[in-house]
Amino acid sequence: MTTSLNEQSLVEIKQRIDSVKTEISSFIVGQNDVIEQLLWGIFAGGHVLLEGLPGLGKTMLVRKISEVMDLQFSRVQFTPDLMPTDITGTNMIQPNETGGQSFVFHPGPLFSNIVLADEINRATPKTQSALLEAMGERTVTIMGEMHELPQPFFVLATQNPIELEGTYPLPEAQMDRFVMKVDVSYPTRDELKEIAVRTTGTHVLQLDKLVDGAFVVEVQQAAKHILVADQVLDYAVNVITASHPDDEHAPTSVKNYVRYGSGPRGLQSLISLAKVRALFDGRYNVSVGDIKKVAYPVLRHRLFLNFEGEAAEVSMNQLIADVLTAVDERA
Repeated sequence: MTTSLNEQSLVEIKQRIDSVKTEISSFIVGQNDVIEQLLWGIFAGGHVLLEGLPGLGKTMLVRKISEVMDLQFSRVQFTPDLMPTDITGTNMIQPNETGGQSFVFHPGPLFSNIVLADEINRATPKTQSALLEAMGERTVTIMGEMHELPQPFFVLATQNPIELEGTYPLPEAQMDRFVMKVDVSYPTRDELKEIAVRTTGTHVLQLDKLVDGAFVVEVQQAAKHILVADQVLDYAVNVITASHPDDEHAPTSVKNYVRYGSGPRGLQSLISLAKVRALFDGRYNVSVGDIKKVAYPVLRHRLFLNFEGEAAEVSMNQLIADVLTAVDERA
């Protein structure tokens, strides 16, 4: 497969990605939207924040995605005593061939294709900030020496929304590093029964490795060739500007409850994810529908509530729906 787009390559990409989704779904019960959105993030080359109650299979989902996509996986359990060098790695003194001693770099768990940062908000800000360079530059610097991370590289971080005691909320600058925030919902009654059947018996399902890192990089490059018409780009820009309370076209709920809205990185994420969604659907161009669909995970962590919004426990999804409605009415 080449990164140039033609009918054959579009069909091939769609078929292989569909097979990846099917294979993951054969193990993970439900959560089809979560699987889809995680794959958007991976093929857009971005980092993803997952939020959901304990026991919903967030860690297992990420692990199974890495298996099916044949990507090197590492898991870091974030705790208050976790130090930056625990995730980046460190230089250690070792004997050399001449009989002397020298510093040798020992890479940490960040040197993987998929890094699961479990309960990221439990680590101190110092350790959280150690992720910033890795997430933004795909490098880490130890004692002034820069080390390249493997390609592709993704941080998939999880948060528990209910146990907030002893946690350190991610700063806005680091939240913006995540291309999207995915809400992991509670399973239905039928899904709960199926989970019990699949996980409490003797049969252990082995998943096939269907793609690899080279395919991920190729699809990332192919997605860049997806076209965005000027009117679709204008729609995306209007969505971003309408998320600001001081914008004349912002809905009343945003003006009343939002402290500030999304910035340029939000627009970049909207377009990148919309391109991948179009590619998943076998289309050469982004539609307004793609923008609307990706707007929720893209903006969910980029709208910051004011005091009134926090006191009223305003729904972020409702705010985003209001923004999209306001943009549609403007058109």
